[in-house]
Amino acid sequence: MKKDHGMSTPTPHTGLQLRSLVRQSGELELSLIRLPTPAPGPHEVVVRMEATPINPSDLGLLLAGADLGTVRMSGTADHPILTATIPGKAMAAVSARVDASMAPGNEGAGVVVSAGSSDAAQALLGKTVAVFGGAMYTQFRCVRAEDCLVLPEGISAAQGASCFVNPLTALGMVETMRREGHTALVHTAAASSLGRMLNRLCVKDKVGLVNIVRRPAQAAILKADGAVHVCDSSAPTFTEELVQALAATGATIAFDATGGGELAGRILSCMEAAVNQKSTAYSVYGSTTHKQAYLYGRLDTSPTTFTRSFGMAWSMGGWLLFPFLQKIGPAAVQQLKERVAREVKTTFANQYTREISLLQALQPEVISAYARYATGEKYLINPSKDVALQTA
Repeated sequence: MKKDHGMSTPTPHTGLQLRSLVRQSGELELSLIRLPTPAPGPHEVVVRMEATPINPSDLGLLLAGADLGTVRMSGTADHPILTATIPGKAMAAVSARVDASMAPGNEGAGVVVSAGSSDAAQALLGKTVAVFGGAMYTQFRCVRAEDCLVLPEGISAAQGASCFVNPLTALGMVETMRREGHTALVHTAAASSLGRMLNRLCVKDKVGLVNIVRRPAQAAILKADGAVHVCDSSAPTFTEELVQALAATGATIAFDATGGGELAGRILSCMEAAVNQKSTAYSVYGSTTHKQAYLYGRLDTSPTTFTRSFGMAWSMGGWLLFPFLQKIGPAAVQQLKERVAREVKTTFANQYTREISLLQALQPEVISAYARYATGEKYLINPSKDVALQTA
């Protein structure tokens, strides 16, 4: 054990970290490795991680498209090793990371247990902070002091663990809408944790939002949350209802979590139909109102297909959180982060299905559960639950 500068509680010399490895043989290997507890530089702090969510964006790096029906276990009870076969198509997509051990986990929260010599770092000692930047499925994470978001008094690590990916994505979508000259937006897979958060944000900020879901039960969830426009893509009247919702809101920008299939194209077509309800002139080139569809997820891995029935004023492209944050700059990002901190228990609150340890995250039945992308189900890893293993 070693004493932390400015802290009275000893910190273990080593800690566990979850690693994901793709082997040349076409196998995924998940394991726990033991690393020395990092020593912070002058402007850094070490966070004892107490909560880190498993987001859909984490699963790609963690599982690498492996077939979970081929899972095999080896190793020991304290240091299990899980292997699974990666199908050929998925293997081609992850070929660039072959034989490179990766550390998953985009975000999390915990207590600062060690700090560098700078005033900014020292001021964080003992604080519960949210952090962002990868490799969060670990017991101790060294980060820059400036990258920490101090959680308000009374906010636990679990409550603050998801302060970045979903909240900043929701805020980023609304900010993108505004910066690109749109006044309302469309969101698919809208009953997800992110979708419900975006709905709360739009209700609070009085922004028009059209929510698209895939089942009646999902529509009921959003309506109970106060959503005004919810369209079920499984309903025979989906197209007509979507056109009317688009006409009512004036939404001309969409964020599609499915990525593949025909949905993005159908949304653009319905946008054109909604615009033309108010048009008094005909043009062979369609309306002059620009319609934008952003693909930001891959819930549907099939090819993206569409029929050009929405005129010529349209665009379809990709949208990712990190490039968006880089584009708007540090000052704007800080404003968004401060809003998240203020509303972490309201607009940006998260609910978790189950809290698991790092060891449990490698159990086949647990992996099968958190890898389902099930609506309303979100798992939280608490690396500190493995406290008995920290001093080994």
